Amino acid sequence: MENNQKSHGITVTRRDLPPAHFSLKIESFSLLRNAGEKYESDVFEAGGYKWRLCLNPSGKSFVSLYLKLEKTRNLRGTWKVNAEFKLFVFDRIKKKYLTVQDKNDPVTLFHEKKTEWGFDLLPLETFRDSSKGYLVKDSCVFGAEVFVIKPSGKHEVLSMIKKPANGFSTLKIPCFSKVDKNSISCKDFTAGGRSWQIKVYPGGYDIGKGNSLSVFLELDRDKLPPGKAIWAEYKLRVLDQHRDKHVENTFRHWFKSSSLRQGSRRFMPLGDLHQVSKGYLLNDTLIVEAVFLTLSVSKHNP
Repeated sequence: MENNQKSHGITVTRRDLPPAHFSLKIESFSLLRNAGEKYESDVFEAGGYKWRLCLNPSGKSFVSLYLKLEKTRNLRGTWKVNAEFKLFVFDRIKKKYLTVQDKNDPVTLFHEKKTEWGFDLLPLETFRDSSKGYLVKDSCVFGAEVFVIKPSGKHEVLSMIKKPANGFSTLKIPCFSKVDKNSISCKDFTAGGRSWQIKVYPGGYDIGKGNSLSVFLELDRDKLPPGKAIWAEYKLRVLDQHRDKHVENTFRHWFKSSSLRQGSRRFMPLGDLHQVSKGYLLNDTLIVEAVFLTLSVSKHNP
């Protein structure tokens, strides 16, 4: 047999679950060993390709197991198949599967000149010792899992954008003293390809009701794909129209379907808001701003 062993060493683990794709039980292993030839299993399918499990029972020092890509004549042109595979041998005493995989390079390239790869699973002495559980009453079980890697071409690019374009919006509320304190004042704007709203509760909301101005930034649910989240760092501010001593808070939030808005129920006391000398109401007009500092924007192909 040509040298098809992986050369970077192996990782050995144990697990309860049997191999996902194929199992091979051999009875009278000693007679198979005396036959002096490698054994190739029936064909099984995994990842859209056909494979065989190949056993070399007659090695002098090791029991060797290989995975072989079958029916390569049906593959067109200069073909390559990238696969991550594991090989198994069952420990009947511990009721666990010894699992072997390449240590440093689990993705293996199968091609025209290399259709078969595998490992020295166990030293022959260890394998034949019935107290170890691998060969019991001259019977043993091997297996394979094969996961073919086929890039779909789908991708997403996530950008964390500082001071995004159009990431600024102003909401002016004229005749503020005449506004229904139980109403909501809104301003729609677009940033990062998403629709947003500044929402102001003139008489307060929830724990801020009757004592505070409540201010929020809200993401439009209709523009948010299921399971998607948008990160934003932003400022909400109420302008001091006399001295530029604005009241502002910085918020950091992942906007998602279960949490579409973030702000403050107690953004500022109503007493401060209505104090003329503080300058928040000029000509009975309130000005609220939203400014994005950082916003996540994702792009993906169909």
